Amino acid sequence: MNNDDMKISVLASGSGGNVTYIETPDHKVLCDAGLSGKKIEALMNSIGRDLSDVDSLFVTHEHSDHRLGAGVLARKYGIQVYANEGTWNAMAPRIGKLADDQKNIIAPDSVMDMGDLDVESFSVSHDAAEPQFYVFHHNNKSFVILTDTGYVSDRMEGVIKDADGYLLECNHDIEMLENGDYPWMTKKRILGDQGHLSNEDGANTMLDVIGHRTKRVFLGHRSQHNNMKTLAHLTVASILEDHDMGVGEDFKLYDTSQDQASPLMII
Repeated sequence: MNNDDMKISVLASGSGGNVTYIETPDHKVLCDAGLSGKKIEALMNSIGRDLSDVDSLFVTHEHSDHRLGAGVLARKYGIQVYANEGTWNAMAPRIGKLADDQKNIIAPDSVMDMGDLDVESFSVSHDAAEPQFYVFHHNNKSFVILTDTGYVSDRMEGVIKDADGYLLECNHDIEMLENGDYPWMTKKRILGDQGHLSNEDGANTMLDVIGHRTKRVFLGHRSQHNNMKTLAHLTVASILEDHDMGVGEDFKLYDTSQDQASPLMII
C-alpha cells in the first residue's frame, strides 16, 4: 500500500450496528459507532489498527445502530465528534456527557476541509431528526457511505456519482419483509420514503451512480431478519449484469458483515 492512499474498512454493517474506518496519511476517522466500545475496539484490532489513533468520528444520525458507542469512544480516546445540529440535539441525551471542545457541527450539504481529507455531507430521507451521510475525499479519490434512506433523489445521485468506492444500502428483500413477522406498521416504515433501500433499490442506485472510476462497491446495512447475504449479492449482481455492467471486471462487489471487518483496502 502506498503511504499516500486512502484506505477503508467496513468494520460492521447491518441492522444491528454500523461502523466504517477511513484512513489517510494525516487522519484516521470513523463514520458511525453503532456497536459497543469493546466490540469496535476488537474490530479495529482485527485490521491491525488501534482506536487510540482515531482523531474524528462522523455520526450520520441518532439511531442506536449508528451512535451506540459514540460517547464511550469519545470519552476514552479524546475523539472529536462531528454531526449536524439536529443529530446532536437528538443524540446528546443518549451518549452521555462530552467535553464541549469535542462537539463539532458539520452542517448538511457542506464540505469540511481537514487538510488531506475533505468530508462532504449530504441530506437523506430517513425517520431520524436530521439524517445525513458523507463522501470522503482524498488525493482525487472519493468514498461514499449511503445507507438509511427511503429513496435516492437526483440531488443525492449528483453528489455521489462516479466515486471510486461505495458503501450502499441493500437492507431488505421485499418479499421476505412482506412475508415476515414484523408488525405491519414496521413494514410500512421500512418500505416507505423515510425507511430503507431494498436490494433492488440499492442495485438501481448503483446503475445510476457507478462510473468509470468506481472499483469497489460494498453492500451494506443488510437486515438480519429480512435479507440474506447470498440473496442480496445475487440480486444486485443480476440486475447490474442485466444492464451490461462489468461486475467482477470493471468493479467488484463486496458483502459486509455484522461481526467481521472487511480487510483494509485502498480506495
